[in-house]
Amino acid sequence: MTFHILLALSDGERHGYAIIQDVAARTDGAVKISAGTLYRSVQRMQEQGLIEESRRRPAPDEDDERRRYYALTEFGTAVARAEARRLTQLVKLARASGFATGKA
Repeated sequence: MTFHILLALSDGERHGYAIIQDVAARTDGAVKISAGTLYRSVQRMQEQGLIEESRRRPAPDEDDERRRYYALTEFGTAVARAEARRLTQLVKLARASGFATGKA
């Protein structure tokens, strides 16, 4: 779940519902995050220093004051890159073992 949230924030700041929508879109609906799961993950990721609540807000006519916007930290970006490298290596190993073929 953490990696999906980090990917959703890689394009910029998002509020919770936008994160849920992004994850569903990126996975063609294969991964669906409930609001409860998302906000528990967000809280843990904030505590770990992976993401932070943004102080910037959209224009008032495009915003809902109840929304909280989240952004990657430098540490969160580094963790996402490290996880992408790790997953790439796993796919290479799976292909070499015959468990995966073709392009991802």
